[in-house]
Amino acid sequence: MGETLNTTLSLDYQFNRLGFCSVIVVIATTVMAMFFPLDAPGGYTAEHVDRVAWLSANRGAFIVGWLNQIIAMFSLSAVFACGAWQVAGRNPFRAMLAGLFVAMSTMAFIIPKFIAVWTIPLLADTIAAGAAGAELADPLLRLLNVSIPFSLYTSFDYLGFWLYSVFALLAAGPLYGDTKSAKIAAVALGTFGVVYQGMMVALFLGAIAPVDIEAYFISASMLLLFHIVAMAFIFKRSMSSPS
Repeated sequence: MGETLNTTLSLDYQFNRLGFCSVIVVIATTVMAMFFPLDAPGGYTAEHVDRVAWLSANRGAFIVGWLNQIIAMFSLSAVFACGAWQVAGRNPFRAMLAGLFVAMSTMAFIIPKFIAVWTIPLLADTIAAGAAGAELADPLLRLLNVSIPFSLYTSFDYLGFWLYSVFALLAAGPLYGDTKSAKIAAVALGTFGVVYQGMMVALFLGAIAPVDIEAYFISASMLLLFHIVAMAFIFKRSMSSPS
């Protein structure tokens, strides 16, 4: 019995330490993202020819920028997964479902981000050089545009965030607690979940124009910053006084 309790306490400490460290990495990578470009200037409105030229000329910075996004995504998923562990003591079933949606979102996110690091630079180089396969590379690069919200690429990204929002709806209620940090974490997470689902409905009804999709959905995602910072205090407190 004592050995089982010690194992549980040790696992609890490890989850909370992972969550706390992941918060630090998320914040660090968010700051780093300001210094690395993720697409050609103009993004949505950039001409395809200009995008190809820019990608070919800025290959290294583009890859580093998206590698940073991969690290940020894994870290954010780790924060959510450790948050699901926090929820498990109050509602194991919802915690299990929440963890499942985090896992699915991670898979949805890694597909386009790996494409950004591996496929897109190769496509741009092939088109720019007029090398063998350029005729196939050109339409593929158009399909994998990282800024147009209805491209194949961005569809995976928005799917990942939608799965995050389902996690948010599952975890927010059980996460709400007596401390200020628990209240902030739960309210910010729940608000994100509700707002994101509401914007999905608005999008399907045609109330949001394609050119405005990124601005709307990225703005909603900013709510997660409040959740992440609050979770840092929850993880730190849980490490100091495991129960």
